[in-house]
Amino acid sequence: MSARKRAVFLDRDGTLIHECHYLSEPDRVELYPNSIEAIKLLQDAGFKTVLLTNQSGVARGMFPEEAITAVHRRLEELLARSGVALDGVYYCPHHPEGTIAGYTTICDCRKPRPGLVLRAAADLELDLVGSWVIGDKKADLLLGRELGLRSMLVRTGYGARVEEASGNLAHGIADDILGAAQHILQDSGECM
Repeated sequence: MSARKRAVFLDRDGTLIHECHYLSEPDRVELYPNSIEAIKLLQDAGFKTVLLTNQSGVARGMFPEEAITAVHRRLEELLARSGVALDGVYYCPHHPEGTIAGYTTICDCRKPRPGLVLRAAADLELDLVGSWVIGDKKADLLLGRELGLRSMLVRTGYGARVEEASGNLAHGIADDILGAAQHILQDSGECM
């Protein structure tokens, strides 16, 4: 059996890529300038990088689930241009107030619920001890708290707006994903 690895669970919109309300068009995917460097730093330090995203636009009838796949394919293409690949990509298409049968539900995978993290941990043989969450919303921070993970709030996306309201949920606050990655490495005693 292989050794279990620590992970950094990354939010998508507003953290790794520019916030684009209910993103369903692949050509609108735009990485933040420091996203590539942040992922490389984390991976070089031995962290697995796993994307977790709520995509309630499916449940709300705004776009089909295939649109999420197309957006993630585009994201993976952009990362690959710089020789980077995420170790996993997980999403929740559900929402309790949706309008599409099969997606309108209270599920275990919608952040801050733990389902996506637990699925990724099982699939990728991850050790949640020493793992982190980076995101721009309170749900990301609550996910960390739910599982006993440390969390970083980034000021990109909605982060600057929720910073004051997040109270002591975050273990740190950074201007962007690179600052969050650097904080994690420093906190973990890793060299940068």
